[in-house]
Amino acid sequence: MTTHLRPPPATAEPEVDAREPIGRLLRDLRSAPGGLSGREAARRLQVYGPNELPHKGGRQWPLALLRQLVHPLALLLWVAAGLAWFAGTTNLAFAIVGVIILNGLLAFFQEQQAERAVEALGKYLPERSAVLRDGVVVHLESTELVRGDVVLLAEGDRVPADARLIEGTVEVDASMLTGESAPVTRTADAVDDADRSLDSPVLVFSGTVCVAGSARAVVHATGRRTEIGRIASLSARIGREESPLERQVRRVAWLIAGVAVVVGVGFLPLGVAAGLSWSAAFVFAIGLLVANVPEGLLPTITLALAAGVRSMAKAGALVKRLSAVETLGSTTVICTDKTGTLTQNSMRVEELRGPDGADSAQPRETAEVLARCSTADLDGESGDPTELALLRFAADHGANVTANAREAARKTLYPFDPRLKRMSTVDFVEGGLVVAVKGAPEQVLPLCTTEFDGTELTATRRTQLAALVDSMAGRALRVLAVARRETPAIPGSRVEAENGLCLLGFVGLVDPPRPEVAAAVADCHSAGITVHVVTGDNGLTAAEIARRVGIGADRVVDGTALARMPEPDLDTVLVGGDEVVFSRAAPEDKLRIADALRDCGEVVAMTGDGVNDAPALRRADIGVAMGVGGTDVAKEAATVVLTDDNFATIVAGVREGRRVFDNVRKFVLYIFAHAVPEVLPFLLFAISGGAIPLPLTVLQILAIDLGTETLPALALGREPAEPGLMAREPRSRREGVVTGRMLLRAWGIMGVLSAALVLGAFFAVLYAAGWHPGADVSDGAPLHHAYLQATTASFAAIVFCQIGTAFAARTERVSLRAIGLGTNKLLLGGIAFELAFAAALIYLPWLQDVFGTAALPAWVYAVLAPMPVLVWGADELFRRLTRRTRGGSS
Repeated sequence: MTTHLRPPPATAEPEVDAREPIGRLLRDLRSAPGGLSGREAARRLQVYGPNELPHKGGRQWPLALLRQLVHPLALLLWVAAGLAWFAGTTNLAFAIVGVIILNGLLAFFQEQQAERAVEALGKYLPERSAVLRDGVVVHLESTELVRGDVVLLAEGDRVPADARLIEGTVEVDASMLTGESAPVTRTADAVDDADRSLDSPVLVFSGTVCVAGSARAVVHATGRRTEIGRIASLSARIGREESPLERQVRRVAWLIAGVAVVVGVGFLPLGVAAGLSWSAAFVFAIGLLVANVPEGLLPTITLALAAGVRSMAKAGALVKRLSAVETLGSTTVICTDKTGTLTQNSMRVEELRGPDGADSAQPRETAEVLARCSTADLDGESGDPTELALLRFAADHGANVTANAREAARKTLYPFDPRLKRMSTVDFVEGGLVVAVKGAPEQVLPLCTTEFDGTELTATRRTQLAALVDSMAGRALRVLAVARRETPAIPGSRVEAENGLCLLGFVGLVDPPRPEVAAAVADCHSAGITVHVVTGDNGLTAAEIARRVGIGADRVVDGTALARMPEPDLDTVLVGGDEVVFSRAAPEDKLRIADALRDCGEVVAMTGDGVNDAPALRRADIGVAMGVGGTDVAKEAATVVLTDDNFATIVAGVREGRRVFDNVRKFVLYIFAHAVPEVLPFLLFAISGGAIPLPLTVLQILAIDLGTETLPALALGREPAEPGLMAREPRSRREGVVTGRMLLRAWGIMGVLSAALVLGAFFAVLYAAGWHPGADVSDGAPLHHAYLQATTASFAAIVFCQIGTAFAARTERVSLRAIGLGTNKLLLGGIAFELAFAAALIYLPWLQDVFGTAALPAWVYAVLAPMPVLVWGADELFRRLTRRTRGGSS
């Protein structure tokens, strides 16, 4: 590829109106029907730059990676690693550092999604294009095109830049920009009366595909100035924001860091004032820091989210960012497409009505017209889905629908025109010429003069037929009128062909709703989630489909009305309590709707499949792309990709997200509850000025935080959903992972009770050995072994209290009986491991030497055995009382 100089940022091309008369446009572009000269094209390329989409410069990846290694929770883990190193457990320190680096790398690679979304847009630009230069056709790399170039378009070509047709007619698949699947016709000599440039009959746009015809067009915009370039710029500018969970984890990390530093540093002089030496006080401060830092919190959150990702993948949703699982759970509004998401994306003929409104008396004649008036191939399943459905209907009623037979009889084809909303053919049938027409009723009916039985179409009759059409559309049917006439000779023009027609009837097609969507919508409503429909389809049809699946469709707003709607009015429409159908939505509408909802404080999940959806998918809290029918651009910009394009899968994701967030709270509660029995022994040691020896050592705390505590915490991350999960209102953006109620349960109830039980076990062992305050328990003293047994009893008591805390943490409000004692097999396994690990530390001689433990007398286990029930029972009583005060709500 030839290398070209890049233009300075300030260089801009003069503005032109691509829809002005072609002669004036060529003058403004300083071009001609024969194209540019090679010298002029090279000059413009130097000045204005190549025809390529915008992209960012190289990312400063070392800084981006460093940011992932120094956020608050990572800093806490660095502290924990340093303390582990200081304590002499180098293997533990290396393990914690490994966790920090692994999590940092995962987050770093997730940040690359923004660039990938923009890079994927480049796939829609062709590599080479046929261009007129110096009056000669040459094939150039598309990046070398400039404004004023004249390009040649043919069937199968991808349009290389935004251009205005000079001559010829092409059918273009513009679905990647407009979201509508039907190809559109673009003709050089058409009258341009469209409301927006995307619908202009004389313009073609970069990245769209020519499916039929040929034309010559002059380029009026390249690179970032094209429609697809504008979308790419929007996608590049819209950065990824933190998810609610990421924000809450950051706040929790700062909370923990603040508590750890204040307690550790603040009590250092307290220890000295109480009579400790500076070295003993320093050890005391380290112990407090270690006791307050939950070393297993970050990996536990990561693994819980990863488990949620795996569960959603099995349900048909591929999640590209771990925190997106939780964000789905806090969704308050879902903006969904209609076709393929609420419906099956499988058109079929539902009704055939004669002009009298009854079932048509001439299905055979209608089927023959539909078989001839088509460009689809039923055998190869190629063509517009609507035409394929019509051909299936025609075949079922005995018509010959093979493409070869159709082409052999065809004399003239007037292709579907988006302005006329109809197509027609002239065919040689059974010795005579027949005109076959199908299209929108409002366009075909004025061309008809009689009905099938010869009855003349009067004004009154036409009013009755219009009411019949509205009735069919109100049943979510896409309605087409079918007509024909015999002609003695091939008409000289379309106008001549399409007049004096005989109306055969109306065909009603339907894309039926997915059967599982209604239940999913009901789940959304019980969960307090509002569902809006944003579609490019007809408002009447979309509203009826919405109502069939249970979406309110309280109001229908078309694209034109939305474009004129001021921001305050749009906010009122979106958050006024109604469910809205936005029909004929323009490419910018989804982004505007997402912005408005976010500004109103909503958590938005937005679906999309086209290139035009990419900015909105990135702007929404959760962008959901269609995996079957979606473009690569949409999939790259989205956070979640549906493998089945099914609305019900989104709702399954919401349920999974709520479960994951609940479980994050459960293991945070579980971890927090053990901070009190770990901290209080150190405070007792400091306040007594050393008269009471340390009831727990630093290494024993590390053994609890990264040993006995870890597997039960991970198991709580896999806890099944509590009853009534989808009957709650959505969680507020401002509601944190840590709540006052959680701290009351963790610190005020289970923490204080556990600390009392731990200290009770510690003193019971010491007093049984004859200890009194101030007695020497140092190495070599007569009471040293009893002291080792006492600290071991403290360690074992925390482990037993953890068992009670684990069962208590399984539910937020409902009783343990409501979910079942053994429904979390992983937790039972984690507790078994916890007990086995504790037993190894207590009874294996080489671990006794490392952790300062000793075998316990048998009577101590009689003291330890009731502790799990006492801790769980206290919390169960608290939850029961709060259920009563809240009227029994769970």
